Amino acid sequence: MNALTQPAAPAPVRTPSYYTATLAEETDYPRLQGTVSVDVAIIGGGFTGVASAVELAERGLKVALVDTHKIGWGASGRNGGQVTGSLSGDEAMRKQMRKRLGDEVDNFIWHLRWRGHQIIEQRVARYGIACDLRRGHLHAAMKPTHMAELRTSFEEAQRRGMGEEVSLLDRAGVRAQLDSPLYCGALHNRRNLHLHPLNLCIGEARAAHSLGALIFENSEVLEIVHGPRPAVVTAEGRIEARQVLLAGDVYHKLEPRQLKGKIFPAMGGIVATAPLGELAERLNPQNLAVYDCRFVLDYYRFTADKRLLFGGGANYSGKDSRNIENELRPCIERTFPALKGVPIEFQWSCAMGIVVNRIPQLGKLSDNVWYCQGYSGHGIATSHIMGEIMAEAMTGELGKFDTFAACRHIKVPLGEQLGNPLLAAGMWYYQLLEKLR
Repeated sequence: MNALTQPAAPAPVRTPSYYTATLAEETDYPRLQGTVSVDVAIIGGGFTGVASAVELAERGLKVALVDTHKIGWGASGRNGGQVTGSLSGDEAMRKQMRKRLGDEVDNFIWHLRWRGHQIIEQRVARYGIACDLRRGHLHAAMKPTHMAELRTSFEEAQRRGMGEEVSLLDRAGVRAQLDSPLYCGALHNRRNLHLHPLNLCIGEARAAHSLGALIFENSEVLEIVHGPRPAVVTAEGRIEARQVLLAGDVYHKLEPRQLKGKIFPAMGGIVATAPLGELAERLNPQNLAVYDCRFVLDYYRFTADKRLLFGGGANYSGKDSRNIENELRPCIERTFPALKGVPIEFQWSCAMGIVVNRIPQLGKLSDNVWYCQGYSGHGIATSHIMGEIMAEAMTGELGKFDTFAACRHIKVPLGEQLGNPLLAAGMWYYQLLEKLR
């Protein structure tokens, strides 16, 4: 039975975010009904799943992707839109991967920092994806100890040939780029990007579909069948495949025996102001994305229609904040005094998948069932890197996958019941360290 062209059921309403309000195109993929046979079944319609689908389809494999909601419904379509060379967990990676890579570990990690940028820029150009892609970013220091860290990053970038793409700014240099009194310096990075993530995710899904990938929305996966010919089962359909990739990050509860207690949700809040017109150009004339150096940081950028899109903090209880505007307005007004009382037109939350040691988790659940998850707030670039690594692995190139799969991860007993309180306690500790450094 092959019933692949049934119209989709009414889709769940997307989160009422700025991104939803400015979609270039809405998706309308069908529900999975009947049985489909493909080379690879992918569970999850966020960046990891969609990026992997493009990579595999470009390699000539027949792919089917299925999501409980709509493409980009989760964190991939709700985040801050910054694509930076920062890797959460890079020091933990360096320590664990040195055993496998030896002295090459530093080069391996440096390459990872920028590979996501290359993939995204090339894909946007190749498939004509309209996602407000721009270059330019400030990593901003709020006190002198932060400047020492930025200087180390600047010197490494210089050694590795990025001299024309990075500048170390003092207080006056920052004020020339950003009309804010907060910062004593910054690292200006011209390679880093910012963009409209939901439009990117939907555009990449369209690209995968154009290459022959089957995409199904509003189709919750109830079970993964393991065996020589694995399958993905929903209430109305089944995908039989040679291989399965579980790419749902923190949004699924599948395979609890192996995955429970390895990744935990943290809720980030984001707001977008009313359009600011010429004031936006005065506050940030080069339209740079910004985040600061604190452990629990603020991040922001201006959108194509000149709104301030501002996020900050994180709620490690795993529950949504009650009033994101009230939490972030003081941060906005401290950053830009000229925006005191500015109207907030959108507020929404974003569930990030947090890993205790911050190393992305790649592995196998059985011979033909793979998983990839856990970017700890650095998902846009990292998900695209991991999509490439997973596609390589599933077509026989296992080097990079094995390097990640060999990393040890902490599995917390009782899952989120214990894991989220431990994360909250850990972040309280880091916030205390922030005050001391």
